[in-house]
Amino acid sequence: MELLKTRTHVDFMSRRFLFLGISALLIVASIAAYLVRGLDYSIDFTGGTLVELGFTRTPDLAAVRGTLDKAGYHDAVVQTFGGDRDLLIRLRTQPGESSAVASRILQVFQKDQRQFPGVELRRTEYVGPEVGKALRNQGIMALIIVTLGILIYVGFRFEWRFAVGGVAAMLHDPILVVGFFALTQQEFSLTVIAALLVVMGYSLNDTVVVFDRMREDLRASRSGSVAEIFNIAINETLSRTLITSFITFMVAMSLFLFGGPVIHGFATALVIGVVVGTYSSIFIASPIALWLGLKREHVLKRQFISAKDRKDGATL
Repeated sequence: MELLKTRTHVDFMSRRFLFLGISALLIVASIAAYLVRGLDYSIDFTGGTLVELGFTRTPDLAAVRGTLDKAGYHDAVVQTFGGDRDLLIRLRTQPGESSAVASRILQVFQKDQRQFPGVELRRTEYVGPEVGKALRNQGIMALIIVTLGILIYVGFRFEWRFAVGGVAAMLHDPILVVGFFALTQQEFSLTVIAALLVVMGYSLNDTVVVFDRMREDLRASRSGSVAEIFNIAINETLSRTLITSFITFMVAMSLFLFGGPVIHGFATALVIGVVVGTYSSIFIASPIALWLGLKREHVLKRQFISAKDRKDGATL
């Protein structure tokens, strides 16, 4: 399947410094937004109260959220827990407030017996900030391990200049996503960290496919500069890149529009990540490899990859 019926001849490499400059400005802006405004960490990181309620019939989640919002609990997170008649409500509170907050929430629902009949308090628990700190550190460590693993893999499979370009493009994407969350002050939760890992994997997969075509074109062609061959390879994979990105973007947008508030942060990070991931695989990874001085002879030295890769494409 091809989105572009005719071969494109876009000169991407001649504009590489422009796009690298744009990305550099966006990265600086993202880091500045993070340092100045910080992130609006969810209860997963800051700590708070967990309140489990039981209902005699399946409650309407939208009605539950609306009732809590009217009662002043605007940042409450509501999700089903166990069965569909059990709800888990998470709120930001201070130590020692859990019991009082749980009692007030129970009273809020008991006032509306017609909509929430037989509601009862099942459990109250306070999650301290030290737990959130441990989760945050574990998330950061996961990002570091993934980055190092990918750097080793791409360096072994291709060439170290390709590896640096691929990792730079991969890190470019989560930085911009985190910058967006810092700028908009949307809640940053564990699901957002999961989305960042997904975005990194998606971006790298797209980049590796482009790199694979570049490597084979460098081996097959004996004329033309490296920049010209890079342009040819990007244009050859452009249709595949756009189709894959469009389908992934539509799935992410569906989650964003219809997934509900529980995964809203996850979907938001995915929508932004797919867009910047497509951008970086074309305009960041290859220009950096070229800027590092990649030459045809560097690729010709690595002949252990079989010719079958040209037909099947690279896989992760």
